[in-house]
Amino acid sequence: MKICEGRVAIITGAGRGLGRAHALMLARHGAKVVVNDIGTSASGEGVDQTPAQEVVALIREMGGEAIVDNSDVADWNGAKNLIKNAVDTFGKLDILINNAGILRDGMLINTTEQDWDAVVRVNLKGTFAPIHHAANYWREQSKAGKPVDARVINTTSHSALYANIGQTNYAAAKAGVATLSIVAARELGRYGVTVNAIAPRAETRMTQGLKEWTPEQLERRDPEWIAAFVTWLASPASRGISGRVFEAWGYGYSVAESWQHGPITPATKDPSTLDKEIANIIKFSRKNAGIDRDTWLEP
Repeated sequence: MKICEGRVAIITGAGRGLGRAHALMLARHGAKVVVNDIGTSASGEGVDQTPAQEVVALIREMGGEAIVDNSDVADWNGAKNLIKNAVDTFGKLDILINNAGILRDGMLINTTEQDWDAVVRVNLKGTFAPIHHAANYWREQSKAGKPVDARVINTTSHSALYANIGQTNYAAAKAGVATLSIVAARELGRYGVTVNAIAPRAETRMTQGLKEWTPEQLERRDPEWIAAFVTWLASPASRGISGRVFEAWGYGYSVAESWQHGPITPATKDPSTLDKEIANIIKFSRKNAGIDRDTWLEP
């Protein structure tokens, strides 16, 4: 059964890796796809239209509809043109999947201003700008009395949720994406838009060389496991779910629970009295979850 029949989807960073898997899976399920990618390296350098063109060709070969879009999603007008291109080509927009991202890893003391700015620009601004322009389109549709059943699916990271060493820039940007998703869900629900985020674990060019996986582990890191979940989130079936962050890979899908209120002690204006009180609330609070936590299903 095609669960996204007739829906129009934009996928950023769709030329390779997860974005490519999302585009192909959505097309197989009947969506018309805008394949957005400027074709940079994993660190955000260079330009190459070939990956996006190849994905569009594959979709058309399977009988689907797709176009290439080379807009820079972290550029304000580029993001605006991306939304316009989808609506002008296919007559509407139902799904926005923000997947574009880059990495420039390094310990905090070695991270340059340029590395910080580039990673935050692509990963965080490159998520916000398309949402902003898409949300304005959906708001106009809603105000005009037209039915809106739209989806925004953002891409955060385990690095952000569980604080991976050596990725201060990337983790900060992706943590921003997670919180942005929750706030946007609260703001856009009135217009018929749901907003969720995924923290994927997949083997792509962004992760190659990080670890030597077994064949079983590699299989469970196939991007298609994540694309299947994203396609379901993009479908009408997910209408009642918004403001959630999900972990996703071949071992399962899980809800990542957000910050929670923990133990409390009375406030004081005398800091010299706090030794015992703060030690006590730390004692009874849960430790931060780690990026390699053993509650996942991976053996």
